[in-house]
Amino acid sequence: MSSAISATQPRSPRLINVLGFLACLLGLMYALYAQYYLLLEPCPLCILQRVALAALGVVFIVAALHEPRAWGSRVYALLIALAAGAGAGVAGRQVWLQSLPADQVPACGPGFDYLWETFPLLEVLGTVLRGSGECAKIDWTFLGFSMPVWTFVMFVGLGVLGALRNWLGAR
Repeated sequence: MSSAISATQPRSPRLINVLGFLACLLGLMYALYAQYYLLLEPCPLCILQRVALAALGVVFIVAALHEPRAWGSRVYALLIALAAGAGAGVAGRQVWLQSLPADQVPACGPGFDYLWETFPLLEVLGTVLRGSGECAKIDWTFLGFSMPVWTFVMFVGLGVLGALRNWLGAR
């Protein structure tokens, strides 16, 4: 019985890596659609989620093209977990900000472009991760959940699937 199951499983994680890359690409394409067609302006935390999604997509496609053996596959598993974990952390922070009562939401701060042009990188990241009022605003929902909730689910799902498949796919 177990030989029949193992015979149907792919020997390498390449398919999962390609599908993970395509999921990241579709997520980024939808983010651009929401920004430029639906006219939803991304907050600083949204922009960081896009960066994390792009990084995750890059790791997936490089892993698919490289298709390493043994320890190399485990390196990709760790990189996938790191990129997905960073994205899930940022999305989780935004979900938390959105769950705050209106009187506890931080004041709106300067835009990401201004911060990027004016301050050093570490200060920009610190300011952005603290979040602000525009990050707590919910202006899009699907099935009752905001976009950061969906991106959190996406990061966790892709991270777990990609990391496990690459870790277990090491030969």
